[in-house]
Amino acid sequence: MSARFSEKQMSQLNGPYSAIARDSNEGLRVHFGNEPRDSEAADIEDNDLFESSTQLTDAMEVADSDTLYYGISLGNRRRMHKGRGFWVTVGLLVLVSVVGMFWLYYDGINWMQRSKKRNVILMISDGFGPASETMARNFFQQTNNLSIGYQSPLDEILVGSSRTRSSDSLVTDSAAGATAFSCRLKTYNGAISVTDDKTPCGTVLEAAKLQRGMATGLVATSRITHATPGAFSAHTLSRNMEDLIAEYQIGNYSLGPVVDLMFGGGRCHFMPNTQPESSCRMDDRDLWADAKAAGFRTLSSRKEFDSLDTSDAKLLPVLGIMAPSHMDYEIDRDPKEQPSLAEMADKALKILDTSTKKKNAGFFLMIEGSRIDMAAHTNDPAAHLRDIIAYWDAIAVVRKFVDEHPDTVMISVSDHETGGFSVAKQLTPAYPDYLWKPEVLKPVRHSIEYILAQLLGQPSGDSQETRYRFVRDTVFPDWMGVRDASHEEITSVAMETDSVRLRQLLSTAISDRAQIGWATHGHSAVDVNLYAYGKDAHVLRGNHENTDIGQFIIDSLGLDLDAVTNQIKGERVVQQSTPIKEAWLGRRDVDAAEHYPLIH
Repeated sequence: MSARFSEKQMSQLNGPYSAIARDSNEGLRVHFGNEPRDSEAADIEDNDLFESSTQLTDAMEVADSDTLYYGISLGNRRRMHKGRGFWVTVGLLVLVSVVGMFWLYYDGINWMQRSKKRNVILMISDGFGPASETMARNFFQQTNNLSIGYQSPLDEILVGSSRTRSSDSLVTDSAAGATAFSCRLKTYNGAISVTDDKTPCGTVLEAAKLQRGMATGLVATSRITHATPGAFSAHTLSRNMEDLIAEYQIGNYSLGPVVDLMFGGGRCHFMPNTQPESSCRMDDRDLWADAKAAGFRTLSSRKEFDSLDTSDAKLLPVLGIMAPSHMDYEIDRDPKEQPSLAEMADKALKILDTSTKKKNAGFFLMIEGSRIDMAAHTNDPAAHLRDIIAYWDAIAVVRKFVDEHPDTVMISVSDHETGGFSVAKQLTPAYPDYLWKPEVLKPVRHSIEYILAQLLGQPSGDSQETRYRFVRDTVFPDWMGVRDASHEEITSVAMETDSVRLRQLLSTAISDRAQIGWATHGHSAVDVNLYAYGKDAHVLRGNHENTDIGQFIIDSLGLDLDAVTNQIKGERVVQQSTPIKEAWLGRRDVDAAEHYPLIH
């Protein structure tokens, strides 16, 4: 049969047809659906059915001839066409997947990191070593009658440890330690975000602001111009160049203002030396006025701090400097005068969160428990302890924020250990008892720094007897909680006028009674604990170089520090005026009154 059926005819052949209802009352009638037909209609339908059968036979013959012509049946050819389409689709999907994988590997991760909102909070517990965490935990557990299994807010998020050496020493200082975090490189002790060849290196804070449009902040209990906050916001050959660091922080360089929020101490480095009662600058630059002119909202009191509206999305930039030099130790802090580290952290988080809520970019915030380190330099166990617990409070605040913002990661790490601290001390040549006494630290009410200022600030005309009674009746029992001081101890403290020797006498009086030890007034080379919580915190498990912390931040945010380094390579790194040179490491920054006698 040469004729072929049209598409319409073939579709009709494949259509449904009626069945013969043999058991119906209508006899052998053909039914279409459920509708009965009369006999004449049935005859006509029978003829149509016969003709349809004939057409079906012809169609089968056509199919047979097609099989002979193509070598494959019509049905199989249709199935092949369908199969070919399926495999073409699969091939395209595989090709797209392969191309996508290459893009993801080479550029996609950075693209996703740049497009996805992230918050990074780096908390630095300056001078805080593993033994200090043990001491604070033991004290808190025992004095609060907690279970032996008590864990501090840090214990619960311990992930590893960090090595601390600098490029020129196994024992780092804070400047080189912070530069390892901020620039992801090792440099020499004393360097503020400059390389070994003394050229500026781009920081994670600068890159976060410039490349991702993130909000940025610094919170510290030291001067905001001090080594750690300085290493994220400035570039100087020496940490002592705090006048220049202050200039960087208000945007007096090629990048302009890159720090949106600053809370801490150190107002004296922003005030001109024409105001000697409030300045420690070596020139007459009024950076406080310059900051206001640059758009900063400035504040210098607890009242102003409390009045900040954290719901104001246009509040930034803010410069909150609430002490002339360092903020007070937690043990000395008057809550009516200065906020705690936890309060500053909480306020900073709320302000930065509000300012970025409607943006695709999050924020980078560095929070430093600065004075943990300074207490250890003085070998002051009680002040060291209280600032550690205050740091725990700040950790709890930040952890709560992370819980509420799953796009956030918090890292907590120390730049180094200070004091060579040990939770044990041998007092006699005899074999020592295995114990230390946390209860000795509980009644201590003031830091050695505070006591020192009171002793050295007494009128020079006071008699030896007056000084003796002051030490016997006030210093030892009321301020230090020591009620068994010997005549020799009281006399030594009352008669001493050198600040270094006087600090040592006060330290020994408390440390020996608690049976805790110190190996140095400086830093040590011990590895420090590494803590992390939130997004991708597991990446930091294990032992790391301190530069790995900087790399983690870079990877988390998709930053390019080399690009920033190229932008700032010509920046000034030397302060024009002669910087204040501090004394030996044990006296670093613990004698604000000695360095700046007119500041109160």
